[in-house]
Amino acid sequence: MMTALAPSSRVAFCGQRPAGRPVIASRLSAPRRSVSVRAAADDTDVGAAGTAAIALGLLANPICLWSEYTLKTTGAGLPPGPGGALGAAEGISYLVVLGVVGWSLATKVSTGSGLPAGPSGLLGAVEGFSYLSLLAGIVVFGLKFAEAGSLPGITG
Repeated sequence: MMTALAPSSRVAFCGQRPAGRPVIASRLSAPRRSVSVRAAADDTDVGAAGTAAIALGLLANPICLWSEYTLKTTGAGLPPGPGGALGAAEGISYLVVLGVVGWSLATKVSTGSGLPAGPSGLLGAVEGFSYLSLLAGIVVFGLKFAEAGSLPGITG
């Protein structure tokens, strides 16, 4: 086992003597070992689907959480907005979140691990954020159902 001291040091520990005292050799006589560390290709290369999931997920999750907060505080989802754009964004956001969670679960079942981290950990962040949005949605819908006995616009 080769353990080097500080970079400016000329002495390195090369091993242990039987009595427990370290064997010291000069840096010049110790063999040099180079270590190359590379990230796995899976961590950064997520393909077109992963890139789309990152881009859409980073937009969809805050919209879902906003919608869930609005449902809990006002009793209704987001207003339709100009030309129905906000309502459409809300619906598409829920589909994106469900898609990311479904992709994550399918990957977990088939490989034993979730989605790769992706560039700068963004796909992993979107995956976790999507699970959080889904959990928050389940809690809010459960609370609304317990309060009113129905969900507005769905069951009553």
